[in-house]
Amino acid sequence: MLVKLSKDPMKLFDDIWSGSQLPTAPAFKVDIAEDETAFHIEAELPGIAKEQIGLNIEDDVLTIKAERKQVTEDSKKDYHRIERTYGTFSRSFNLGEIIDQDNIQADFESGMLCITLPKARPAGRTKEIAIK
Repeated sequence: MLVKLSKDPMKLFDDIWSGSQLPTAPAFKVDIAEDETAFHIEAELPGIAKEQIGLNIEDDVLTIKAERKQVTEDSKKDYHRIERTYGTFSRSFNLGEIIDQDNIQADFESGMLCITLPKARPAGRTKEIAIK
């Protein structure tokens, strides 16, 4: 697909992807990493207070919910573009049996939610069977 970029200064605030059928981006972005003991999720939640974030597990699904409220000002502004989104956002992740759900930890600082999902200890799959 070719996209025509305009040099018209009046088109400065027009989105080059407007009208395209590109999928929309998620409400907030996450990085997921793994080390030998845990999975780590880092979610970018700029402009959101800790009290506006919900984190829960239901049926092995971890859900991060956040709410960003739009602050209205008394001064009147003529906006050319509003790209920040407001409202309630959520992302969900399947955990499965490999996560120790009783020891999940979460920290929030400077707009970054860091969740540590410790790996469950694997159940011993080797069993000695006595022969009679």
